[in-house]
Amino acid sequence: MFLASWLWGTAVILCCVSWLLLGRRRRRQGEPPLENGFLPYLGCALKFGANPLEFLREKQKKHGHIFTCHVAGKYIHFLTDPFSYHALMRQGKHLDWKKFHFATSAKAFGHGSIDPAEGNTTENFHQTFIRTLQGNALDALIEAMMENLQYVMLQSRTPKLQSDTWVTEGLYTFCCQVMFESGFLTLFGKEFHSNNDKNLSSKQETERAHILNALENFKEFDKIFPALVAGLPIHLFKSAHSAREKLGEALLHKNLVKRDNLSELVTLRMFLNDTLSTFDDMEKAKTHVAVLWASQANTIPATFWTLFYLLKSPEAMRAATKEVQSVLESAEESISLDGKHISLNRKQLDNMPILDSIIKEAMRLSSASMTFRVAKEDFTLHLENDFYNIRKDDVVALYPQLLHFDPEIYADPLTFKYDRFLNERGEEKTDFYRNGRKLKYYYMPFGTGIAKCPGRLFAVHEIKQFLALILSYFEIELVDSNVKCPSLDQSRAGLGILQPSNDIDFRYRLKCL
Repeated sequence: MFLASWLWGTAVILCCVSWLLLGRRRRRQGEPPLENGFLPYLGCALKFGANPLEFLREKQKKHGHIFTCHVAGKYIHFLTDPFSYHALMRQGKHLDWKKFHFATSAKAFGHGSIDPAEGNTTENFHQTFIRTLQGNALDALIEAMMENLQYVMLQSRTPKLQSDTWVTEGLYTFCCQVMFESGFLTLFGKEFHSNNDKNLSSKQETERAHILNALENFKEFDKIFPALVAGLPIHLFKSAHSAREKLGEALLHKNLVKRDNLSELVTLRMFLNDTLSTFDDMEKAKTHVAVLWASQANTIPATFWTLFYLLKSPEAMRAATKEVQSVLESAEESISLDGKHISLNRKQLDNMPILDSIIKEAMRLSSASMTFRVAKEDFTLHLENDFYNIRKDDVVALYPQLLHFDPEIYADPLTFKYDRFLNERGEEKTDFYRNGRKLKYYYMPFGTGIAKCPGRLFAVHEIKQFLALILSYFEIELVDSNVKCPSLDQSRAGLGILQPSNDIDFRYRLKCL
């Protein structure tokens, strides 16, 4: 027994020594400073994952504005000077923004590769999303979301709502349920029912139960999403794997065709799946799971943070309420509980600069997205005052939280200031400076360049709709007005808006209208 243990221990030590001597990357002339880390394969992954912002600040202080880190088998060149961000954007000839996203989607959601070069489909997914989430298509989404939010807030949750009675709930739980149910109905429609159906109410309750069940599956799957992106197989997570499969079953084409008012996005994706891909039925469904995840995973926490900061700032609450009331009056929309819903179109929602600023500030404080590009070949990356050699298949990355928390750009960067993105005229502020120089890139929760999130406009509009309706129909307050701001859950760093580490109790009741 002792001999076997000794032999295994010796083998492990020899493997580690071999990696240190032969497997570690050596920095070549002209390349950025290199941090290999001490762990085989993982490299710097554990330190980076524990607190990405502090890790990158430490390396930036040590190495300067560009450095390379070995993270989970990948060599990532972090570019930290915002005046050099444009250098990354103009390197389309040498850098591929699709490769990482395509590989991640297939790995996490379980469908075949959506890279047209792989032969499974000829669909241009990015163009599909732009076509169905922007322009005229956005108007239809906004109209549907406005209707669905009011249905969920005022009808679907009716048993909880009694006049003059406070309802206490977790703020994140509330945002999660309202935004998921409303968003699901907006994208994937409703089960078809006749308005004359005598059992309509019962069927609507059944449908809501199905959607809330989908929400539980979504949350179970979403919990392990960072592990899937890191490369761990989903079969290691039995309950999450089961949850993903159940979501796929719910979004099979044979089930979607039974629903009414499907969004243009889902309708077009179904058609393109059927005509341009070789995916089987479940793979097609899993591309819809990807759409569902993309529509909810960042919007839900962004909604939470926006409403939380509003509740913590009486000044912001007064300004937001006044703006919403003004826009409603201009639109000649009255607030009532008699079944007549508020209707605000895209133009009216765009005329809310205070809400815009509040949403931006909340997202600035909670966003930890990353922008990735993969080198197609060996090439030289030319920055503003220098140049560096990059190897094929290396990753060049931006981590915008460094930008968002830079005190030279944002004074007192950890403090919520609702009017930070407003100029002296009360309009959108776009002039931000660092070292006396105006920045082109100063706010990047949605990425940048050609890979910028195509659904960003809808995401901001639906949060704005949520806030306008909450402020119109409800009295809301924190149970503990002195509650501390929850910390950010760093396990999702690199994926977008971070979730709170704990929920916060709040209470609400219908206004006496």
